Amino acid sequence: QAFLSVTSILSMAVFRHHFVLEDLVEEMRRQSPALSFGPLQPDGHIAVQGPFPALRVLREFLLLKAKSLSEDDKGEAKSHQRQRRRLLEHRGASETRSSVGDAPGEKQVVVLDTDIYLYMRRFLASTFQADGVVVSGVTDGDITTVSIDAPRKAGTAHGLRVRKAIENCSVELQRILRKERLCFQGSSTGQKQRFRRLCERLKPRYPDILIVPYDTHVDVVGTSADVGKFTEEVR
Repeated sequence: QAFLSVTSILSMAVFRHHFVLEDLVEEMRRQSPALSFGPLQPDGHIAVQGPFPALRVLREFLLLKAKSLSEDDKGEAKSHQRQRRRLLEHRGASETRSSVGDAPGEKQVVVLDTDIYLYMRRFLASTFQADGVVVSGVTDGDITTVSIDAPRKAGTAHGLRVRKAIENCSVELQRILRKERLCFQGSSTGQKQRFRRLCERLKPRYPDILIVPYDTHVDVVGTSADVGKFTEEVR
């Protein structure tokens, strides 16, 4: 499995006074079954992940919605145009936003593929570290939202530096990483335990791979060469 999807953050705030946002999100889900939607945030933001063509179609759908609003209210045309331009900003596999520009003391957000986030946390933990900056992640399926809190006393520079480091690292990892899923389907509890022990026993030979165990499978994340050799040995 290659990391070929794109993750973006949509701002639904422009629709808040015209639609029930939860209903609009449900309509978006029906319109775009190939996309994965994160939870709708109180500020109207929502993370969306999937293939770029599907995101582009969703973008056009939302632009048409926004255009209809501006036609209903000509006096708000310029404001709507600015909001439409901010609706969907693609930046590869990770998207960032800040609550009020780059002012000190703000919280910034980076949305990552969960496997890439876990790999970064395991092998590149320093990417998330800076003086006075608190970084936390909330995982929702294949998407992990990373929050970067930079208190005013730390200044905005540290927060921005962490955000850029996470973005750049994510882009590079998407280029080189691969994921393989080893399933337990049809296996007994004892077989699953032996399978996990086998993975752990082989792991020292491949120090740069990440093993993520689940109830029904094990995900192996690493370079194409390492993942290929590891999974071949396990099988």
